[in-house]
Parts: sequence; structure tokens; C-alpha cells
Amino acid sequence: MKNQPTNPSPARADGGHWGGLFRVAIVGAATLKGRELKDVLSDRNFPAQDTRLLDDEESLGQLEAVGEEPTFIQRVLPEHLENVDFTFFTGDETFTRNLWEMVRKAGSDIIDLSYGLDGQEGVLLRAPWIERELGAAPKLDFIEVPVTIAHPAAVVLALLLLRAQRVGNIVRSVATVFEPASEHGRRGMDELHEQTVNLLSFQQLPKGVFDVQVAFNLLDRYGEKSLPSLAGVEGRIQRHFQSIVQGQLAVPSLMLLQAPIFHGHAFSLYLELDNPAPLEELTAAISGEHVDVLQGAEESPSNVNAAGQDQIQVFVRADAHSPNGFWLWAASDNLRIAALAAVECAENMIASRPRGTVQ
Repeated sequence: MKNQPTNPSPARADGGHWGGLFRVAIVGAATLKGRELKDVLSDRNFPAQDTRLLDDEESLGQLEAVGEEPTFIQRVLPEHLENVDFTFFTGDETFTRNLWEMVRKAGSDIIDLSYGLDGQEGVLLRAPWIERELGAAPKLDFIEVPVTIAHPAAVVLALLLLRAQRVGNIVRSVATVFEPASEHGRRGMDELHEQTVNLLSFQQLPKGVFDVQVAFNLLDRYGEKSLPSLAGVEGRIQRHFQSIVQGQLAVPSLMLLQAPIFHGHAFSLYLELDNPAPLEELTAAISGEHVDVLQGAEESPSNVNAAGQDQIQVFVRADAHSPNGFWLWAASDNLRIAALAAVECAENMIASRPRGTVQ
């Protein structure tokens, strides 16, 4: 069954449409990322006249709301990709790699949140927040270039360190990032929940996702059967950081830990400047668009408080033994930041590919 818009715009002879309205497909619509993306498209009033929800066999027939319209999740078939302007991949990496060529042949712009296209030749890695911070957005033309969204942890670290650098040259930075189960999708969330329940009732633990006990535990590695490995994700964060800062910062020393939390990244970030600086000056530099600095009597940043928020929450304190050192405790909604970046990329593409006019 094909999802039909309530008030479709008249079709153009070349398959596009008048009025600046666009057709969108979400491949992996039943995933956590897919649902978050759908919400962000709605929140930002993305000019979509038709949003098609597509996924694998396991998710077919699930009923989702697109705006006020009930919509069923359908198979990823060529007929469901006809005249689609933007396709967002939000499923797992293998699912994306198996399908993206079909989507490209259909003529759709591709925005990948799954990392399935990460590192492939001809695919552009993007982080709109960092591009604006550097004043160096990529030049987009009418050639369709697939886009991969930078890892949300790399975006948070890059934004905080770029702003801290306004106060003084950063001679050293060390970050510990706490990974939530939601980075493994619904299966990761379910396994953490089941492990927690089973531990409390002295039952055997499910280990299909992490291949190790995650509940009530902190880990620097998963079991051998778990993919992707925690070391692999850590490497991706470092590669993405290096790419998006465009040579303006050194990559921080990084340790990624799996935390027994369902949702949201948490960060312990130490940075050392070349000269002493007032705490107030550093907090003022970090604060601004996308960042809420919580000092004094306000609530401390936490993954719980950051859930559903567009902003990165940060608390800053001076190091007790080094006049040049500072600690940042931060939290952010990993799914929200990735979805916001993806929709902003699509909005940029609208400006460079005006399908609502004759071409």
C-alpha cells in the first residue's frame, strides 16, 4: 500500500512537483533513529508532502503516525522509491549497504544515519553544527552526493573544544565518553532491560547484542560475538572528530565505555590551556547555540535530563591542582543530535537543489 499525501501538489512532467514540497522516505522507520527522525521532521516543519516509512520484513505492517495521518511501514521496493527526493537511512549498517544503490538509482538524495556508508568513496561526512561554528559549510551543487552524519559524540566533543579554544590554545584534552544502550537500537535497549530484570530475579542473562553483562556494569569492551565492537565505535568517533574539525583541533585522547544506561551520551572531558584563564571566561565561551551551561544551583547535566532536548548540557569546573586545567561534565541526547543533523543536511540540500522550480 502506497502512502498518499493528504493534499498532494500537482506533479511536474519530469516527476518532480510544484510548490516546493518534497517526498521523503525513511528506510529503517521502525528503529529508534527512524522514529526520532520522523519527530524532528515534524518539529522543524520540513516541507514534506509525502513521508514513506520503509523497513525490513520484521517491521512490515506496523502502524505509525506521520503528522496526523496513520501510515503503515512497507517494504523497501523500487515502486516505493519513485519520485522520492530525500531518503534517510536509519537502520543497521548492513541493511543500508544492501539497499543504498537501489535508492541512488531511483534518483533520491541519500542521508545516512546508520554508518553503513561511512568511509565509502564519494560519500560526504557532515556535521552542520560544526560547519557553522567554523564558518565552513561544504559547497553543494546539483550533483547528488550521499551524506553520512557524523557520530553525535564526535559532534559534542568538537563543539565544546572549538569553543573552549576561544579562551586559549588547548595543549591537551582527554575525554571519557559513556555509551548508552540506545546506540545499539531497540535490541540494545531491550537487552539491557532484560538483563536488569533477570539479574534481580537470579535468572540467566540474555547476551545476544553485547555478548557480555551490561546491566549494573561499566565496560571497556564487549564480548567477542558483539558487532560493532566498542573499540570500533571509539575509532569511528575519533575519525569523525578529525574530519569535521578540519584541522582546527587535535583529536582528544579518548576512552569509550559502555554504561548501564538506556539513552543519552555522558562525557567527562578534561582540557588544559596554554595559560591560566578565569572559569567565567571559559563558561561564557562554551555557552551559546546548542549548548546550555548549567552552573550554580541549577540541575547538573545528566543523560536523563538531556533526553528529548536539542541542547548539550554542560557543567564546568576548574581543576584543583592545575591553574590551566578544566573539567567539563556534559550530557546530550544521542538520537536527537543525529536526527537534527540529518534534517539540517536535507534543508541545506533544498537550497542547492530547488526541485520546486523548473530545472
